Amino acid sequence: MTFVRIGGVPHHVVAEGSGPVCVLSAGLAMSWFDWDPVVPLLAPYRTVVRFDRPGHGLSGAAVVPPSAAGEAHRIAGILDALGLGGPPATVVGHSIAGFHVEAFARLHPSRTAGLVLVDASIEENAGVPRAPAVRTAVAHGLGTALTAVGAPAAVGPALRRTVVRLFREGGGDPAPATLVRRCYGTSRVLQGALLENTHYRAVAAELLALRTRFPLPDGVPVTVLAASDGRGRRSTGRWLARQRALAAELGDAHFEAVEPSGHMVMLDRPDAVARAVLKQG
Repeated sequence: MTFVRIGGVPHHVVAEGSGPVCVLSAGLAMSWFDWDPVVPLLAPYRTVVRFDRPGHGLSGAAVVPPSAAGEAHRIAGILDALGLGGPPATVVGHSIAGFHVEAFARLHPSRTAGLVLVDASIEENAGVPRAPAVRTAVAHGLGTALTAVGAPAAVGPALRRTVVRLFREGGGDPAPATLVRRCYGTSRVLQGALLENTHYRAVAAELLALRTRFPLPDGVPVTVLAASDGRGRRSTGRWLARQRALAAELGDAHFEAVEPSGHMVMLDRPDAVARAVLKQG
């Protein structure tokens, strides 16, 4: 565990294992420890890098709104700070971080060895929202108001537990209670989650624009993992269809429906995530 400073913000980073580098980036309001079940399956074969974005986990508070390009450059900056900026890396993104790692592959093609999207967010027709500064101010104001009444400490850890349970296919939150309280009982993580959620569509729209200007690097393998509960529900079928369309959009990427799994694929099926990374060579 270490901290590196990027853009004036201390970033919490964990690097372990040996071999080719892979970077694991968690979804909105998630933390480095959400990849814990995957790491033992990868570390014997890969140098595994996990990090917390600003306002997430143990990293410092966010000072600027997120952007697709900004998050791509953040990954590059973290690798550079760790002295891992040489050989290309496989980048793995869960949920909203799928936007970030795809942007990395497009903006840093020579540094990309592979791309794995884990039940990634999809916005096929996202438009640029109006008044981004106003949206940022509202997010900060809401966070300040909730902090003033003690909401982070009072409900933050319990809310985290509830969300994880809802997004799993049978199972609770395996994260250590001490870490959950340390992270989710803070105004810093509340503000970070609000800021990312507020600018979600702006980041999605930016990625759509990047797709028209920056192709994915030739020959780089891409895998799309999609959560499936295996019950044949209509909503699941629609989600899988969108994920298949995403795989096609990304140059006929390899598609796999991971079942049984909820949105937290790395907790429900860490074996599938690790296998997808290792198959990319």
